[in-house]
Amino acid sequence: MKKFLIPAIALAAASVAVPAMAQNYGPQHRGDRYERPYERDDRGGRYDNDRGGRNWQDISQRKYQLDRRIDVGERNRQLSRREATRLRAELNALVRLERSYLRGGLSWRERAELDRRYDRLSMQVRAERRDRDNRRY
Repeated sequence: MKKFLIPAIALAAASVAVPAMAQNYGPQHRGDRYERPYERDDRGGRYDNDRGGRNWQDISQRKYQLDRRIDVGERNRQLSRREATRLRAELNALVRLERSYLRGGLSWRERAELDRRYDRLSMQVRAERRDRDNRRY
């Protein structure tokens, strides 16, 4: 009887477990934060050194995305009004600089400088949103 019962239990357990393992829940159900799409990223989801300019985002795209991140941070009270004002002023100064560069044509050095400054501002927005303004809770 034991020779028949143990394999039958193993077969029943396998028949229940195999379909459950084949189920694809997707990244949103795993809680895997690294599987999120990067459409909200101000670099358009790219992390390369694109010297050809194929993936360069213009003023309006990067400004809109960073401005939206500042707005959301202020609305969620992750940013104080003073922090949001300072970050917007830096963003507007960067937009003015980019427009002045674009008047004479954008060289690769100017593009690299702007990309570096946009990245730095993006990191500042992220840091300010996460610093909790010295609050404990």
